[in-house]
Order: sequence, then structure tokens, then C-alpha cells
Amino acid sequence: MSDTLLARNVPGRKPVCSSYSELTETRAADPQAISRAWEARTQRPTIRDDGKLMIVAADHPARGALAVRGDHGAMASRLELLDRLRTALANPGVDGVLATNDILEDLLLMGALEDKVVFSSMNRGGLAGASFEFDDRMTAANAQSTASQGLNGAKMLCRIALDDAGTLPTLESCAKAIDELAARELIAMVEPFLSRWVDGKVRNDLSPDAVIKSIHIGQGLGSTSAYTWMKLPVVHEMERVMDSTTLPTLLLGGDPDGDPEDTFSSWASALQLPAVRGLIVGRTLLYPPDNDVAGAVATAVSLLR
Repeated sequence: MSDTLLARNVPGRKPVCSSYSELTETRAADPQAISRAWEARTQRPTIRDDGKLMIVAADHPARGALAVRGDHGAMASRLELLDRLRTALANPGVDGVLATNDILEDLLLMGALEDKVVFSSMNRGGLAGASFEFDDRMTAANAQSTASQGLNGAKMLCRIALDDAGTLPTLESCAKAIDELAARELIAMVEPFLSRWVDGKVRNDLSPDAVIKSIHIGQGLGSTSAYTWMKLPVVHEMERVMDSTTLPTLLLGGDPDGDPEDTFSSWASALQLPAVRGLIVGRTLLYPPDNDVAGAVATAVSLLR
């Protein structure tokens, strides 16, 4: 891996950092460079041109979820993850990124967030494998930080287990976050699942009826849904599933198991539905089986545009 960064060229502006070693040095010696870079960043509206969105997601590590296709340490290297994210963001068909602030700040200092849609990630407290996994509190970004950094909105995971009391504080904190984002006219990206414990692990129910029920619960959170979007999995009977909401929806990639061609085909079909505004995909594109990140991203972009 080269220590030299391949940041996007921004007319009249150089990235704050031009190497990974410089990135660490800046964080140590000049942490205020981050706030200055947020203020100087070229922002963009969420919806532009064709009204579709292609977003890459990278907030899994903050919840301790580092596995991809059985490789439990696939996402352990931050430098490799940054390489993959920069490759994805270099495609002009990619509108932006969703991540926790540690990752966003690295990308910011490298100049990779210029004129990009940026979503922060809010609740990472439900650590993967923890006994309290369903008590998914807001331990990352908040509405105030999202607004002050000039981001487009924030995403929250909302897993609903009817037999786990941790669900209630999660629902309450998601509702509060939706209200706080709406008060600042920022998008609340809600990712709902009906989930349960199976052999000591949390499993999401991806049956159409379960996804429909999770949508109704998720879109009813908060005192307004004016700024609420859905982040939903692609499942069977997507036309019936999408009939359960009028909210703008982005399709998530989910766990990247199975044949990538089958995954792309399912995305292509779902993207034709009226409420679907695009894709918000992480590991499927950033860690494809052949490690050709640019190729996987180009394929996904071609489905959307």
C-alpha cells in the first residue's frame, strides 16, 4: 500500500494532508485543522441532476463489525478501508458517503469529500455480539455536530426485537434524533429491522412481512416525518414491500454473501420502484470477492444511471 494519497483535485485548493503519515501528524499537532476543513469544504445539496443517489457506507467498524464473507478481520486495517473508500468516491457517479466521524474526518483531510453528499452515523452503541446489542444508543454523531459540519443528514440503525427490552430505549433515542435533525432541516436516514436472538446472535428477519412491519414502526418515529428517509434491504416481493411507504428510500447492500451478479440483478429490479431513490452500499462494493473495488462501484453506478 502506498503512503501517497490520490486525493481528488479541487480547483484552487489542496488537501490538508497528502500522505497517511501526514494525516496522523496533523491529528496530533493541529487538531483544529479538522474544523477548518469542514468550514472550507465545498458542500452540495442532497438531490441534484437526475434525483438519484449512490452512497458508499462505512460505519460498520464503530460497532465492532469487521467481518466480510467469513473473514473476521477484513475491515481491520483503517488505511486499506480509506484506500477503498477513496477509490469508490473517485467515481463521478458516486454522490457521497455514510460513515462515523473518525472516518469522515480522515476523508475530509484528504480532500475526498469535496462536493459530496455526506451522512454521519449516530447510534453505534449496540456492539456486534454484545448482550446489550439491541440497546443501540447514540454514541457517535448527533444532530448538532451533523449540522455544524455542514452534512446532509444522519443515519440511525433501528433494530426491533419484541422479546428484548433494549428495543424500547433504542426506539426512544431514534425518535429524539429524528426530531433534532428535523429541527435543523436535516435528513434522518432510518434503517429499521425486525430482529431476534438466534443461537446467541442477532438475526434480522428479511421476510417481506417482517420488513413491512419494521417500515411502519420506523416511519412512525418522531413528531414529524418531513425529513425522514428509509434505508431498506432488498428482499423478495419488493413491490409489495415498497407499497408500505411514501418516504424516499435508499437500498442497502447488506451482508455480501452469495453471487455478486445475483445481488446486482436484485438491485436493478428494485431500483425501478417509484419510492426508491438510489443505493447506499458498503461491504458489497468496498470488499468485492475479486477485490476490484472500482469495477464493483462502476457496475452499481451503471444500474442507477
